[in-house]
Amino acid sequence: MKGFVRHGMIGLACLLVMMTQVGCSTIDDDLSDCPPEGNDYEMVYELQLVTDITMELRAQLTTQTEQQVADALYNHLTNVFTAYAQDIDLSFYDVDEERELLHHESHDMNGTEKSYSLYLPKHQYRHLALANLEDNSWVKKEGGEQSSTLTLQQKKAETVESHETGLFTARTDMDVKEGEDQTFHVNLFMANSAAALVIDPRGQQVKKVEVFSTGFATGFNVNDSTYTFAEKDPLVRTKSVATGTDQLCFCSVNFPSRTEAEGDKALWEFRVYVTLDDDSVTETVLSVYEPLKPGELKIVKAYLDEDGVAHPTDSKVGVSVTLDWSDGGHYEQEL
Repeated sequence: MKGFVRHGMIGLACLLVMMTQVGCSTIDDDLSDCPPEGNDYEMVYELQLVTDITMELRAQLTTQTEQQVADALYNHLTNVFTAYAQDIDLSFYDVDEERELLHHESHDMNGTEKSYSLYLPKHQYRHLALANLEDNSWVKKEGGEQSSTLTLQQKKAETVESHETGLFTARTDMDVKEGEDQTFHVNLFMANSAAALVIDPRGQQVKKVEVFSTGFATGFNVNDSTYTFAEKDPLVRTKSVATGTDQLCFCSVNFPSRTEAEGDKALWEFRVYVTLDDDSVTETVLSVYEPLKPGELKIVKAYLDEDGVAHPTDSKVGVSVTLDWSDGGHYEQEL
């Protein structure tokens, strides 16, 4: 398994302030560590979306027709690139070598900002937070008993579906002291990304077009902000986006790609399968050598020819073609 440190594009403001206490619950039965009467702690979380996908859409999709595609793709991704959190999961760990879980809470957030009363004794904590997991059926939280083992793990399968939500995580060290007003600032980062393929059919009549993307991480280590990859990258089934035009658009939401290639191998790919009128299938593999980073949207554009080949408009995107594709045999055509 290989990993890399990611870059974040989402911010979370987290304030820990001293408030009037009405009671105290601790992480164990020993109440001696509880903050003295008159103090309790409130966590105020605020999601701040700083990724502007509109800029990327407008920069890549410039014609009048493409602008309609941009609008459709923007609407398709509203649950991904959003500052709205449905749910939030909060874990507080010991910072010693055991790194064990000391306190855990989960809440419905349903907004961009919300506060929660947390009754924590004075202690040094490693705080890890996750948002928007409940409605994402293809990614689950695993290994939360220790901070070093907490991961977001994608379901294991040769072909997986796109993530349904934008996933956000945060990590910070907290030294909770007794009898002091304290403010903690925590950054929340987006853990997944999106990739879109826009195809101009140029009047070609075909029976079906299917698109998969591949080359992406399958897991994310929350504590040290690294990604893990399976031995064989699964295929991600893209979703077809209705554009209201003759342009075809396919989009996947997934974990990021690697940042460094092995030799001349592409970092990630689109695999396009076009079924022609005679029921033959043409496979085009579009190889992308620029990394897809956390919080990013990457757009690749292509057009179809009479053989069902998807030609990229960007010369930096590699192409491999199999005419009359089947599970056996592979023929590469130079384009």
